[in-house]
Amino acid sequence: MKESKKSRPPKAKLHPRNQHQGQYDFALLIKSNPTLAEYVKPNDYGTDSIDFSNPKAVKALNQSLLQHYYNIDLWDIPEGHLCPPIPGRADYIHHMADLLSNNGVIPKGQKIHCLDIGVGANCIYPLIGNHEYGWSFVGSDISPESIHSAQIILNANPRPKSAISLRLQANPKFLFTGIINQGEVFDLTICNPPFHASAEEALQGSKRKTRNLKQKRNTKTVLNFGGQSNELWCNGGERVFVYNMIQDSIQHATSCLWFSTLLSKESNLIPTRKTLEKAGAVAIKVIPMGQGNKTSRIVAWSFLSKEQQDTWKKLRWPK
Repeated sequence: MKESKKSRPPKAKLHPRNQHQGQYDFALLIKSNPTLAEYVKPNDYGTDSIDFSNPKAVKALNQSLLQHYYNIDLWDIPEGHLCPPIPGRADYIHHMADLLSNNGVIPKGQKIHCLDIGVGANCIYPLIGNHEYGWSFVGSDISPESIHSAQIILNANPRPKSAISLRLQANPKFLFTGIINQGEVFDLTICNPPFHASAEEALQGSKRKTRNLKQKRNTKTVLNFGGQSNELWCNGGERVFVYNMIQDSIQHATSCLWFSTLLSKESNLIPTRKTLEKAGAVAIKVIPMGQGNKTSRIVAWSFLSKEQQDTWKKLRWPK
């Protein structure tokens, strides 16, 4: 039985093409992944749900969603690594598809070459992007363990494996340098940057999230979505990370049609835009996103003029 609109506040709207509209159909998801059943129980509204503060339940839900909607038969991550919310990750991909659209037509197939900065152990953006639009991906990360985990996922799923490759970033000072090879071009780069400025800040953020989920004080902190240090925090937090990304993108201005990143904190939007203007970005787009009670935005930029973008599409995306 589905919840009535009056039973709980409406969720922020997902992208129209996002497959995860409305409430989860747990009966359907359990058919795809029976292990999810042990975590599904009625919530305060009387409908089936899971305890989102339980990392095992969150991972089982992700496995079900990936298998049912994206044909990913085997997906697992090492304990403690980031277990991303699938609907929000899918939203990013769909908004980027709109950004790449040419006269209203979304380019599809492996000719669309994408770079995921910080692919993580979960490899989630390449898996979704390849399934939804057939795009090819390079996933980069500074963590050998994350690269190893992502490769295990790809090895277990032959279809996306043929279109996704992984690269270790040997120098954490750079995002694109050392990953983009000479003469190589990408139609799109994506990134989910570390949110917090320190390990302590990340811990406090997790405590707040846990209290919100349980609606009571909880002194025992469990990272329900997990996350290693490089996934959750970096010196200077999101603002500095994105600043460094923009600076490095200048060196590869003609190697990519659109650079992009998530930006969770609204307070970072104005300084990020100023940095982009100073860097010489010709086009800057801010794309709002919403999932549940969370709002965020994508910031995308290009150093190519409208004429150069049109030429890029004609040369790389022939009909």
